[in-house]
Amino acid sequence: MEHDVIVVGGGLIGASFARAARGRRIALVESAPRDAPVVVTTPDAFDARVYALSPGSVAFLEELKVWQAIAPERKTPVRSMCVRGDDHSRLEFDAYDAGVPALAWIVEDRELQSALWRVLGAQDEFQHYPGAACAGLAVDSDAAHLALTDGRRVSARLVVGADGARSFVRTAAGIEASERSYGQSAVVANFACGRPHGNVAYQWFLGGPVLALLPLPGARTSMVWSTSEVHAAQLMAATPEQLAHFVEDASGGELGALEVITAPRAFALRSVAASRAVAPRVALIGDAAHVIHPLAGQGANLGFQDARELARVLAAGMPLRDPGDLRLLRRYERARREPVLAMRAAVDGLFGLFGAASAPLRTLRNLGLNLTGRMPVLRNVLARRALA
Repeated sequence: MEHDVIVVGGGLIGASFARAARGRRIALVESAPRDAPVVVTTPDAFDARVYALSPGSVAFLEELKVWQAIAPERKTPVRSMCVRGDDHSRLEFDAYDAGVPALAWIVEDRELQSALWRVLGAQDEFQHYPGAACAGLAVDSDAAHLALTDGRRVSARLVVGADGARSFVRTAAGIEASERSYGQSAVVANFACGRPHGNVAYQWFLGGPVLALLPLPGARTSMVWSTSEVHAAQLMAATPEQLAHFVEDASGGELGALEVITAPRAFALRSVAASRAVAPRVALIGDAAHVIHPLAGQGANLGFQDARELARVLAAGMPLRDPGDLRLLRRYERARREPVLAMRAAVDGLFGLFGAASAPLRTLRNLGLNLTGRMPVLRNVLARRALA
């Protein structure tokens, strides 16, 4: 057998699992070519795509020696969070009240990818197959066999699908998935701000659209605006000055005058839920298993939790247990079922509640936001739930 485990997909979740599963013979297959890790030397150059990583995800990345490989000046702690409804309602979370140094850490996609691949490049018994898409998957009693578009065939005891919402591995393994569009796109961009952000993350529920401003190093902020596809197209077509004005207006000028420093990008938003997370000699992690709305910023965190749990289950079975044993893989599936369902229910519930136009629901949601803000115990329970 060439490999113990083949990971399909070289994004954050697939690469983090490949690192977490070190000690086995790991191969990683990705369709895109892999450029050399980018080291940013210009302090004012920022990636438009950022992640709000929970303390649990940061602890996982520390175990992988990845967090330490990111320059301190590219990691921004979130000390508090302010959530505002559409009728002057508000809810605030504070790291001090929750008993943690930070509620989350904001990190750019580019910085995280670069650190992960620098660490993976030095890992023993790791083989990389870049620029090779999957053409076929066959599973027998002893192994899973992948046929690649360049004509090569690779085999392993286990194939891990980390290949995104349109997962080849999921489809080839016969795992069904329900999909639906949220009818929105997320527009992301970075700004220089006229007022210090004070390490506060802001979020506005705007009667359907959701605007978030996340702190970046210095007097800079990262925007994630989940809005209708029509409005998203308008934001993408706006001049930098117009876009800054739109964000200033929607945020009530919270961070003062804004100036675009990173051109906007847009991503269509969909929900994906795989019916199963495992099949014979196959396991799914990250977006291949589940995609949720970004309003809670938990998509990447759920994926890191998948990678951590699957690696833990496989490590518990070493050295004698076959990593593709379906009974072993079902331990992973059971461990992840409840956390994923709970997060999906919470996110879809918030999306539906704050997107509803009826007056009674508007009154109810804003009353609930204000009441939660006045109940420190409940507020801290909610905060701790998001810290895992």
